[in-house]
Amino acid sequence: MKIGFIGAGKVGFSLGRYFVGNGLEVSGYYCRNVQSAAEAAKFTGTKFYENVAELVKDSDVIFIVVPDGAITENYYAIRELDIGGKQICHCSGALSAAEAFPDIREYGAEGCSVHPLFPISSKYDSHRELKNAFFCIEGDEAAAAEWKGILDKMGNHTRLISGSAKSEYHAACAVSSNLVCALAAESLSLMGKCGFSEKEALSALEPLILSNIRRILAVGPVEALTGPVERNDVMTVRRHLECIEAGADREMYRAVSRKLVELAQKKHPDSDYTEMRRLLK
Repeated sequence: MKIGFIGAGKVGFSLGRYFVGNGLEVSGYYCRNVQSAAEAAKFTGTKFYENVAELVKDSDVIFIVVPDGAITENYYAIRELDIGGKQICHCSGALSAAEAFPDIREYGAEGCSVHPLFPISSKYDSHRELKNAFFCIEGDEAAAAEWKGILDKMGNHTRLISGSAKSEYHAACAVSSNLVCALAAESLSLMGKCGFSEKEALSALEPLILSNIRRILAVGPVEALTGPVERNDVMTVRRHLECIEAGADREMYRAVSRKLVELAQKKHPDSDYTEMRRLLK
């Protein structure tokens, strides 16, 4: 199996190097920016292509690793080539293979989505950590099963999911990753009002954040829950709302705290959270 990449950004660099390091054969890279393709090829010890048709010809699997909005456009650019018998893959967490490659079976090819549940933040360093990534895979049955087998052998944890659940799946990823950044930013802002610099605040909060994350991962969010909502401490929550700036920040606190009330009720089914719910409306 020879694997070619269309696109030479962080995902292309990282997956290519990870695949090569695990004994898979990467044919090389094509990118509209030839310099980027050449850089990726050098980094992975492979070849860069100035012509996408040549890359397709030399590859059994083509990974289209471009921004989500450009995946289908790039697929359309190659589907008139001889893609019969090949796999066309993408790494989007939000798009299903059927959405990205809507008519792929008419061209005799298979579509697959191979999404690393991992924040790929560096072209040159993230490949080192991909061994720890959980991959979610969906698409045409044979292609999805093959990639599950490949990644399982590489030591990754994997799961086949349904393309119809892709929106829920990606929303889950965003909540656990991106939305946490918004909560952290609000926490730093409040610490700033106490006289902390951002660096000082991050240092002070680190043990709290890490301990909480470890507890959530160990026992789940219900059992890990602590704090004023769980204690049904209406007065403290009211004071929090008063000190947080009105508007988006206060509404964020209210919305997240309403979810915490649901968790608290599960943890303490005999407690009456009526007043807390009223406060957080």
